[in-house]
Amino acid sequence: MKIFKKIFLLILIAGIIFCGYQVKLGYEKYSAALAELPLDRAIANLQEKEHYTYYDDIPEIYFKAVVAVEDRRFYKHKGFDFIGAARAIYNDIRAKEMLEGGSTISQQLAKNMYFPKDYTLQRKIAEIFMASKIEKEYKKEDILEFYANIIYFGSGYYCIYDAAEGYFGKKPADMTGDECTLLAGVPNAPSVYSPKVNPGLAKNRQEKVIKSMIECGYISDKGDLLNNER
Repeated sequence: MKIFKKIFLLILIAGIIFCGYQVKLGYEKYSAALAELPLDRAIANLQEKEHYTYYDDIPEIYFKAVVAVEDRRFYKHKGFDFIGAARAIYNDIRAKEMLEGGSTISQQLAKNMYFPKDYTLQRKIAEIFMASKIEKEYKKEDILEFYANIIYFGSGYYCIYDAAEGYFGKKPADMTGDECTLLAGVPNAPSVYSPKVNPGLAKNRQEKVIKSMIECGYISDKGDLLNNER
């Protein structure tokens, strides 16, 4: 038994050293990204984009839908959600497939602003550091606004304005509750859930969004969407 304990201890120590080294590399990647492009400049660049849409010009029901389906503890965490990540891993293991990514809205924002094509472990760690910084410097409403203006909605639409125009032929402010919940589900897998590409799958995803909203208490049933659009 002693030999097994020693082996286990060695494996544990090796794991701790590996994790510590990865955190160091992730922090260095985060620091380098900030040195190259400070956060306030990155946000300014985003706001200077054509069709940038402000929080008050987007239906509140859209933001409720996004929080419910993407990050239901959004208003409680500070950028990284240990509980949400653990729940996502547990649900993925139970289903034996990737159903939930575990990234918070702030992490998704950080990834899209700084590390859009980086799929390394160090990027994931850097993303957590960046999400924490975003949370320290901006309000939750600001983060939701930034998210809506940078997330990919499929079919070539890289912001909520273009998605609303492209899918529904209207400005974000004019979207119905039904359209908001449909749109909120797309970024999870844009090429799959694009209403133009797979309308049936987009509707299935929308049902998941609505179910999540009911579980979070944002609506009591699907009919509430007709009377809860702002």
